Amino acid sequence: MIIRAPARIHMSLIDLNGSYRRVDGGIGLALADPQFVLEIEQTESGIVLEFADTVTDTEAIAECEEKIPDAAQKTIEHFNIDSGFKFTVHQTYPPHSGFGSGTQIAVSTAHLITETMGIEVESKELSTIVGRGGTSGIGTYTHDLGGFIVDGGHSKEEKPLFLPSGASKAKPATLIARYDFPEEWNILIAIPEIETHMEGDDEVDVFQTYCPIPKEEVEQVSHLILMNLIPFMLEKDIKNFGWAVSRLQDVGFNKLEHSLDATYLPTMKAIEKAGAYGVGISSFGPVLYTIFDESNADIVEKTKEIIGEKGTVFVTKAQNHGYVIEK
Repeated sequence: MIIRAPARIHMSLIDLNGSYRRVDGGIGLALADPQFVLEIEQTESGIVLEFADTVTDTEAIAECEEKIPDAAQKTIEHFNIDSGFKFTVHQTYPPHSGFGSGTQIAVSTAHLITETMGIEVESKELSTIVGRGGTSGIGTYTHDLGGFIVDGGHSKEEKPLFLPSGASKAKPATLIARYDFPEEWNILIAIPEIETHMEGDDEVDVFQTYCPIPKEEVEQVSHLILMNLIPFMLEKDIKNFGWAVSRLQDVGFNKLEHSLDATYLPTMKAIEKAGAYGVGISSFGPVLYTIFDESNADIVEKTKEIIGEKGTVFVTKAQNHGYVIEK
């Protein structure tokens, strides 16, 4: 049995102030490419992990070696399963890049085990079991549903502290809305070459040191999402959708990210100046994204020139469905 789970871009957190009795919340989008592809075989006992010859990224391999056995063990213990499993990773993508690999790896592992054992369970519960989704629900819901996701975060009673998903014990965020993303829109992914990733204790420090962010910026982010980004998407107004993406970089948690690490700003501004409708960063980066159509298709070659040979640029689409299991 094989599972194929979409990567995602996380476009913005919504409320890291908490004055309105909730925290977190976010928006994001499932991608048709790249995909996390994992195979399972039932065995008598133990957990075995192998990698296909096509999987060569050492950081991705290390993340799988950490997260797959951990998620498998938690799932086995939760459901009191008396069996072993062999996993083979066929395809993955770089960790700590903005694609959401951690959640897809952990939830896909749990999903394969429950499917193999004939246990029916929603991804939200699986995320809780494997310890994912404590800040953002985007990974959980893009795994299940695909498309454009809006999640409502957590109540302050459930989550009194500002923490990233990897350090939060809260349950996955509440789903507010899920929309099909325009299939005729192309998504350009640009990944500049970088030396370090934001992760672990550094990420925790950002949340605990710089939050709460100003309430008026939370209000601006909420307005941009509710009254600009989503309506423009539903109206298929690609230029104004891009405008809203760019404006979201100037307020809230995205603004905080850019103030702490301005590495990406010159690249983002250069891509926008080259004719992009708008440019955003996914999570802490380095994944950058823009939406384009046939009117500005030359943005692909222009972005390749900006990013250079050591970076990565490719075109994908939104995926308007969740994971796929092949038996």
